[in-house]
Amino acid sequence: MSGKTILYVEDNEMNRKIVRGLLKRTTYDLIEAFDGEAGVAKALELRPGLILMDIQLPKISGMEAMRRLRAESVTAATPIIAITSFALSGDEQKAKEAGATAYLAKPYSPFDLLNLIRKLLPEE
Repeated sequence: MSGKTILYVEDNEMNRKIVRGLLKRTTYDLIEAFDGEAGVAKALELRPGLILMDIQLPKISGMEAMRRLRAESVTAATPIIAITSFALSGDEQKAKEAGATAYLAKPYSPFDLLNLIRKLLPEE
């Protein structure tokens, strides 16, 4: 896939729909995964330019998924934005230790997310 592909690993359909709508007006291609295991598999197979990773996921957590992706040479440097609705003190640091490039707590402004995506993966 091209370097302008974004993988969104999220189990909540409403959250995926919001991001789908946000990215529809851009030049990014969006692929989706519904759990941590599928997210890791898709990232290794498709090598997206950026990954949006929910923290609370079925099968394996977003934290574990990020650790696995950082251990693989093909995804070790891929920017990952960790997204969570259960933001507690210290969670941002834990996410960064697991491999997150950036951290965003829900609820967030879709425009803040888009600006962060564009910062880490310029649209051109």
